[in-house]
Amino acid sequence: MKKIASKTLEDLEFVTVLKQVAARCVTDNGKAAVLDVTPSVRRETVKRWLQETHEYLYSFSTEHSIPNHGFDAIEKDLQLLGIENSTLDKDSVRRLAGVVRSVNEHIRFFKKVQGVFPTLYYRTEQVPDNSYIPQAVDAIIDKFGEIKDDASVDLKNIRRGIAEIRGQLNGSFGAALSHYSQLDYLDDIRETVVDNRRVLAVKAMYRRKVKGRILGSSKTGSIAYIEPERVLMLSRKLDELELEEREEIMRILKLLTDSLRPFLEHFKECREYLTGTDVIAAKAKYARSMDAVLPLLVDHFEVELVNAFHPLLFLTNKERKEKTYPQSIQLSTEQRIIVISGPNAGGKSITLKTVGLLQVMIQSGMLIPVHEKSRVCIFEHILTDIGDNQSIDNHLSTYSYRLKNMRKFLNKANDKTLFLIDEFGTGSDPELGGALAESMLEEMHDRKAYGIITTHYTNLKMLANETAEMVNANMLFDSRTLEPIYQLQMGEAGSSFTFEVAQKNGIPYSLINKAKKKVERGKIRFDKSIAALQKERSDLRRNNESLREKETKAQQKATKLDDTQERIQQKLTDFQELYDGYQRFVQLGKKFDALALSFQNSKQKKKLIEELMKLVITENVKRLPPPKKEKPAAKKESLKQQQVEKEVINEVAKIRVEKKLTKQTVKQTAEVVKAEKPFKLNDRVRIIDSKSIGTIDSLERGKAVVNYGVFTTTISTDQLEHVQKK
Repeated sequence: MKKIASKTLEDLEFVTVLKQVAARCVTDNGKAAVLDVTPSVRRETVKRWLQETHEYLYSFSTEHSIPNHGFDAIEKDLQLLGIENSTLDKDSVRRLAGVVRSVNEHIRFFKKVQGVFPTLYYRTEQVPDNSYIPQAVDAIIDKFGEIKDDASVDLKNIRRGIAEIRGQLNGSFGAALSHYSQLDYLDDIRETVVDNRRVLAVKAMYRRKVKGRILGSSKTGSIAYIEPERVLMLSRKLDELELEEREEIMRILKLLTDSLRPFLEHFKECREYLTGTDVIAAKAKYARSMDAVLPLLVDHFEVELVNAFHPLLFLTNKERKEKTYPQSIQLSTEQRIIVISGPNAGGKSITLKTVGLLQVMIQSGMLIPVHEKSRVCIFEHILTDIGDNQSIDNHLSTYSYRLKNMRKFLNKANDKTLFLIDEFGTGSDPELGGALAESMLEEMHDRKAYGIITTHYTNLKMLANETAEMVNANMLFDSRTLEPIYQLQMGEAGSSFTFEVAQKNGIPYSLINKAKKKVERGKIRFDKSIAALQKERSDLRRNNESLREKETKAQQKATKLDDTQERIQQKLTDFQELYDGYQRFVQLGKKFDALALSFQNSKQKKKLIEELMKLVITENVKRLPPPKKEKPAAKKESLKQQQVEKEVINEVAKIRVEKKLTKQTVKQTAEVVKAEKPFKLNDRVRIIDSKSIGTIDSLERGKAVVNYGVFTTTISTDQLEHVQKK
């Protein structure tokens, strides 16, 4: 069966992750199970593990709280249960029943919420619900862990007898205590307990006068402890009953054990289920501690980690309240191998370990600290060569060990392999070692393997630059301070800044210049060109950041100014409306004041009412909404309508001439009708096209005085029309 090599897990410090997860388990079985977790290479298995952890993590943020899964160790109890004719004690029985109860509770819970936790519900379907075991145990043992009186008829009778004997014992002992106390045979303490029996504390001089059995004496010999004769027979009877009780309890427990023995495998299934649940819960708690998520698991071979953190480094820095820098990296069919270069202490090895550790965590069913848009796949082989693996015991140098490791790489590498190599090619002569490393990297490339390496070798950087599906990358450095930025930059090789770092650390310039002369000019120029590119990129990055900051500030200021301008404009509009309103009220007040003064002088009520009505009508006209302005499109439509109207007018002109005589005839007829209906006093009338109705108070020379209730007006009868009562 294919599995991830233990060497890989050791290089990536996966055991440390398992220990941190195990610390979050609540059972000893769960802790042991976590430490035995190994990555799987089967996609369906990994997918199920991840979904279980994801669902359990989701339960922490919902009202669906998963029931407790803790249980006491039952290994010894199961071993004893497996022995024929063995008998479990009451504590063992309670532990076994507790395991079954917990599983039953989980089965009922997940059955109710199977739509929320489908994968966890599927786990419960593999374990049958068993109600017999809890009922059988509850019938024998109470909630305090004691055998019930009604566990059997004989036990009930025995305990009733024990209670009666104890009552008689208390009475008899009390009588003896009172009797010998009156005779002053007892010491000040009067009584005590020896071998779980109540005895009299008799003064040594009177011990022969007290009938009973001597059970001991004080250290000084001044007190003799005597069980009174009156209670001796009752004590013997009590001992016999207690012995019968123990025998009956053993008989009951043996029968109960025999009834539970057929369920031995079921107990094991329940234990395994709760142990697995503890492992899942521990993974979910570990994920919650570092805000881990479930990335997208794809079928093809692709790894895209967005804002990925190294779990161990993240948790350590979290405790120290220090910042951890995330990395984003991608492996795909177009970009299968990444060659990371750059100076030491820039984060190359951490980036390499982050990718490897997150991959083995995913294949172990653990959520990882990345952005939720990340994508992962399942590799059949994960090969690593990280750190100095010099072996004194095996007489292997670092380079010999690495060559041996490379041989394993070549035996296993294929298109389903992920390889991670730190400081590729080091440990030997740079020229020869670099050439061999280049050949091995070409071989891994030809085998379609996926991988990430870190190196300082120029020939490997050039190979990545010239080979398809292989790409350079570098860890960014500040070109001025030579301080690491801990950010991976894809597409360009990184300079090692060998001479720059040496100069910064105080190495004399003359010595550095001498070293430069010993190196081939081509290599220096190549490294210098890379360093210059990185410096330019660093300057561009700073300039871009500065420009972005300025742009953001400018946008904020512009937005703020626009808001301020809108508020000021609104306030001006409000003040103008308020001022216009005040002016209108002032003018209106002046008019009312003039009317009041005129009425005071003339005392003409009728005139005052007319002026008031005119003023009211004028104000109402002012309140009418202004006519809507025509839009350009509306104007075009208006022009078209005018043209049509002209044509219609020309056509209708003839019809009007023909109908002219008809209209005159109708008008004459209307006058005749109107003449036939003359106006009279008290007629209800109104002005033509008006709504106000009044009555005629007087008629004189074609004019009528119309009374509207609050005022009267004089108007020509030609402008009036009758109003019929409803």
